[in-house]
Amino acid sequence: MTRRHPVPLVAAIGTALAILLGACTAVGGGGASAPASTATSATPSAAASSSTAAGPSGDCPTAQPAPLPAGETRTVTISTDLGDIAIDVDGKLSPIAAGNVVALASCGFYDGVVFHRVVPGFVIQGGDGENGRVPITDRSLLGTGGPGYTIKDEPVTSTYGRGVVAMARSSEPNSVGSQFFIVLDDKARDALASYNTYQIIGSVKSGMDVVDAIAAAADQEIPSSPVVMRHVTVANP
Repeated sequence: MTRRHPVPLVAAIGTALAILLGACTAVGGGGASAPASTATSATPSAAASSSTAAGPSGDCPTAQPAPLPAGETRTVTISTDLGDIAIDVDGKLSPIAAGNVVALASCGFYDGVVFHRVVPGFVIQGGDGENGRVPITDRSLLGTGGPGYTIKDEPVTSTYGRGVVAMARSSEPNSVGSQFFIVLDDKARDALASYNTYQIIGSVKSGMDVVDAIAAAADQEIPSSPVVMRHVTVANP
């Protein structure tokens, strides 16, 4: 299985940014990696979490769900032990990807799923509902899973930057599933834009301090005690 990455493993491109471009496991259906990426070797043996959380509470999609039409928005709120993150999901940015995340969040797919990868100054990433739900049974599989299907690619028409939320993918076409990442720093823009394939679905409207806290709490790229998405809800703005 391959991992989903927002960018490939890069040896160095400056200080922190070089690490940001590390083996980010990105979102997707079955686990994909960025173009020419190399899977990270950091696989802590410590248990991700001893706590449990509810899983899907409704009928989750088994194939690409309906797109979120242009002109429609939703507020997706991620509740964690460090606070809440509210995301404006906008159909005009990537209707298919936006509709996919809204559908998965609406059925409880993300409840109990961890932010399994943290690259300071670059991104935090989560959404592997197949392997990243607490309690985690096999940490070596973190970042390789998805919802059991993938969605179609869409053009990226917006700009990456701090607070932007986008879908992780592999180098294969149409490989996006359920994993997503939140950009931590505007300095990540050029690295992400050099691929320009990570479908942008929206941006954080409140809770960037929580996103920063998740990044600060990580002891390594694959945190030994990853922060859990306790509950993810969807509302009309």
